[in-house]
Amino acid sequence: MESEPYEDPAEELLDVVDAEDRVVGTARRGEVYARGLRHRCVFVRARDARGRTFVHRRTATKLLYPSRYDLFVGGVVGAGEEYDAAALREAEEELGVSGLAAPTPLFSFLYEDPDGHGSWWSRVYEVRCERPVEPQVSEVAWHAFLTDEELAARLPEWPWVPDGLAAWELLAEREREGR
Repeated sequence: MESEPYEDPAEELLDVVDAEDRVVGTARRGEVYARGLRHRCVFVRARDARGRTFVHRRTATKLLYPSRYDLFVGGVVGAGEEYDAAALREAEEELGVSGLAAPTPLFSFLYEDPDGHGSWWSRVYEVRCERPVEPQVSEVAWHAFLTDEELAARLPEWPWVPDGLAAWELLAEREREGR
């Protein structure tokens, strides 16, 4: 696999949004994080042909929550980008595959970060990935597809990204209620 071109994630332009998820401005990611500005994010649960969930540990170089485990692939929505396009882009980039079907949108929620990093509108998706994955080395330090039972055993043990854990808990609640 070819090495990835270096891009400074702090320089990426993001839309800044209000409490109703309306765009009110644009700022670089580094400024968004430093000032706790509300922005947009996507979470994509990737499942393989056997229904197992892709889980990974983030790299130590991530701007937010380095070296923590995540139940989703995803990330910030770029300036002018639609949620659906960001979900597909992030899933293909992080899983290292192309030609995925469009992720299915499940629900949205406003995440308020308890560590003082601000808040972000978050849209949760699901996608089926039946191809071998080659996760993006700049994003993923370790990965595996885990069964629901394996996940249940790891949830209390591993240090998870708090926004992904919040999305996971909301998803699990919705699935229990049959929504």
